[in-house]
Amino acid sequence: MADNIPAQELIKPQEDALSPMAVAAPLIGWLIPGGGHFLLKRWTRGALLLISVFAMFFIGLWMDGKIYSANTGDVLDMLGFVGDIGGGILYIAGRVMDWGHGAVNMATADYGTKFIIVAGLLNVIAAVDAHHIAIGKKQ
Repeated sequence: MADNIPAQELIKPQEDALSPMAVAAPLIGWLIPGGGHFLLKRWTRGALLLISVFAMFFIGLWMDGKIYSANTGDVLDMLGFVGDIGGGILYIAGRVMDWGHGAVNMATADYGTKFIIVAGLLNVIAAVDAHHIAIGKKQ
């Protein structure tokens, strides 16, 4: 099937990769979970992402999860920070409101920390998805 397609069609560059929507959708999507999809009028997907990321973040806080801060110490702490910062406005609110100190003596706190990190990572994946929709790479 690929034999009948000219080489120019196979290596076609993405012309809209730096359009305003292609830049705004992932940035807004990172800052506000589901926001990039709302901007692209993908209401259902945006609402599901908003609910999922917020629920995971706040369930993690309810379980006494830790919100990592920027550091240069342990590698796992740095990776935790990278996952947390993916939450956008949730991470910023958590740091400003001084949430997420984590109770190190409780088993649920470790699970809560993982919930917070995964919420941030899901938000990053959603922002990348919004970018792919904006450039036409995905429907």
